[in-house]
Amino acid sequence: MKLQKVAVVSKVGSKDSEQAARDVAKKLLAKRSTVFTISPIQVEGTRQIETLEELKKEDLDLVITLGGDGTTLRVFRNLENETPILTINIGGNRGILSEITIEEIDKAIDQISKDRFFLDKRTRVVASCGGIEFPPALNEIYITRTNLTKTAEIKISFQNDVVRQKMDGVIIATPSGSTGHSFSLGGPILHESLDVLIITPVAPVYRLPSLIVPDEKIEITCSHDCNITMDAQVVKAAGYEEPITIRKYKKHAVFVRLKKRGLRQMSKLGF
Repeated sequence: MKLQKVAVVSKVGSKDSEQAARDVAKKLLAKRSTVFTISPIQVEGTRQIETLEELKKEDLDLVITLGGDGTTLRVFRNLENETPILTINIGGNRGILSEITIEEIDKAIDQISKDRFFLDKRTRVVASCGGIEFPPALNEIYITRTNLTKTAEIKISFQNDVVRQKMDGVIIATPSGSTGHSFSLGGPILHESLDVLIITPVAPVYRLPSLIVPDEKIEITCSHDCNITMDAQVVKAAGYEEPITIRKYKKHAVFVRLKKRGLRQMSKLGF
């Protein structure tokens, strides 16, 4: 891979991550790369931008994230294309989505420069409501009632099937998100390469298991006003019985991988 244009993104508010980002930026500058940093990271010779939104204008070869899974999710949400990401765990709890530690960065840059890596493509999901499409999510979209004093009736439509039941909410998870909130509610762990979605009910009145569907489109309506949460980071609102459409996003999330592993996320969870 030619590392001509690379963005370096650190964890918000983490001094360790910010310092590591400066160090990585300097290493890339030494390789004659054009390097983008996000405010407040300043390194002489880089191009500093204010927000991740501005990365959408650039034709990048690679993005390097330094932080935990939250940093990785934030970057993927702001990438509309399939720019690959190298994930470095600094300050994350488990770093389930991470590939390397900061101590391995020199070897990683060398391997990538010599094309000794592979790309790991993951399904993303996107929700739309009221004619507005929201930012894509790598892990999950969580729909929950805003009125906590009444149980909502939620209708889930996919293909020619309809599931209708009273529950607190519903999670639409990707295989990448199968080790997240869906799993904590009893959902299955899926191999990350699968191209399916998981529908996991949240506190249904009558027991309703998770459903694994290959659908391109799932429609959800709720008998109350509800919130639509993308990867536990961005929240949007939907009104009473306003249809919410969830689809697979048109572009994958792409990870740079340096080693072949089996179920990556299961090993990070200690299985």
